[in-house]
Amino acid sequence: MSEVFISGIVVFVLAAFVGLEVISKVPPTLHTPLTSGSNAISGVTILGAIDLAGTADTLATILGFLAVVFATFNVVGGFTVTHRMLKMFKSRD
Repeated sequence: MSEVFISGIVVFVLAAFVGLEVISKVPPTLHTPLTSGSNAISGVTILGAIDLAGTADTLATILGFLAVVFATFNVVGGFTVTHRMLKMFKSRD
């Protein structure tokens, strides 16, 4: 295996561990603002994935496409949850 691949795997595993530790410590009242923040991050992820999907390498194109799909699911789901949460706080006429 190449050194770049191994370092990429190490970064991915460390990021997953840190993300899990950070999210598990968040109280439920802060989940909606964090979802809105993750929508912005996923928007940046979509741009990077589109750039990756446009490469000539077949594996990079497939992984870029999957990244676009999953990041889009995250953005749409995050906005849906945020919209439903904010609708709960609207005054009823």
